[in-house]
Amino acid sequence: MYENGIASLFAAAADRAARFREKIRDRPQRPSQDYASSLEAFDEPLPEHSSSMQDALEELWEKAEPGLHMPTGPRFFGWVMGGSHPVGVAADFMASAWGQNAGNHMAAPSAAAAETVAARWLLELLDLPRESSVGFVTGATAANFTCLAAARSSLLRGVGWDADARGLFGAPPITVLIGDDAHTTIFSALQYLGLGHERVERIPTDEDGRIDVGEFTTRLGQLKTQGALILVILQAGQINTGAFDNFDELIPLAKSAGAWVHIDGAFGLWARASVNKRHLATGVERADSWATDGHKWLQVPYDGGYAFVRDELSHRRAMTMSASYLPVASDYERDPAQYVPELSRRARGFATWAVIKHLGRDGVSAIVERNCDAASEMASILSGEPGIEVLNTVALNQIVVSFGGGVALDRDSLTARVIQRIQETGEVFAGGARWKGKSVMRISVTNYLTDVEEGRRAAQSIIGSYRAAVNGG
Repeated sequence: MYENGIASLFAAAADRAARFREKIRDRPQRPSQDYASSLEAFDEPLPEHSSSMQDALEELWEKAEPGLHMPTGPRFFGWVMGGSHPVGVAADFMASAWGQNAGNHMAAPSAAAAETVAARWLLELLDLPRESSVGFVTGATAANFTCLAAARSSLLRGVGWDADARGLFGAPPITVLIGDDAHTTIFSALQYLGLGHERVERIPTDEDGRIDVGEFTTRLGQLKTQGALILVILQAGQINTGAFDNFDELIPLAKSAGAWVHIDGAFGLWARASVNKRHLATGVERADSWATDGHKWLQVPYDGGYAFVRDELSHRRAMTMSASYLPVASDYERDPAQYVPELSRRARGFATWAVIKHLGRDGVSAIVERNCDAASEMASILSGEPGIEVLNTVALNQIVVSFGGGVALDRDSLTARVIQRIQETGEVFAGGARWKGKSVMRISVTNYLTDVEEGRRAAQSIIGSYRAAVNGG
């Protein structure tokens, strides 16, 4: 019934995907309809009877396309999202068609092998300790969860408590030190692990979101004197400003107190892959675990994240599942399920392998530097316009912008109006945030298509929207 139409069905899907991508540069960098309209388009009673595969696919295209956002476009700056590189998308097409469950090395030998090699490549690209284990997860949220589970296990095991077997009831407490401007996903991961998102001790930060070294040193010294179990969480790339904590100072201090140091590097860790930006993350290799996204600067399709843990045994203890029907990996085999909180899952390693194979070390470095150059150019142009203020030091790919101009509206209200106009115009997409008590526009440059020329075009469009907003447009 199905086999006869598979070739034409897959060809039709590929054709529609290609048409969407081919127009991405010149179309508005936003959806043409909102959620309510999209829901109205999709909403219908449960179908009672079957329809042809071709008809179902065509209807999906017609209903979905107007409500699709444009993170694959060169002037989409709303969130830190990569552009889903075509080679990764094509690899993902095949992975979906192959229908592999990457839960273990016997159920999907090729998927496990691709992960094994891609994991080694990732450690080399990011110049992390080569003995580290790697888990292929959905994204930085799951990567942070996985790494912090290993941290919890290791810290408690060090004082004779097996948290993986006994849980946390009656366990010695763990003190979590974290910067005041840490990303929300870290707090979610701590919540999931029973460490609490409000029990953390938040260390003050500077104007770009970096942990205050003096405050950190003082509190760490107090905890060390008390003999506390300490988990330190640092950032490589603050979500608004792109700033990096001072790893060269903070990590040795933390290690001297016996702390486990984890790095949330959802996008900033990729500075390590750049010839010109790797200095920003100097010293990060001294940590115990690291989390990052592949669907950001590596440009793999959603969803793809990576959890790196220096101590493989702690990683496996925190994640390993066992059952009588599951195969056991021998010493020379890598079982993917031993490093992630899932058993059944898609074969993410294929897209990672394909993108790295295509780009190589030089290509990954070039994307990071191209985006950072574009961000620097945009910040320079925007700062040159009277009434537009860039609030952060643009060292990476993030720009924080505030708008003024001597009009009746205050800066927060005018900033909101400019953002609204930018989104309505559609040549650029950027969104709002709160930063240090101010309403701001946040620009994230993370697409392989975005170069300096696209950055200039985007900056001029933003200035045009600002001028129109000031003049009551």
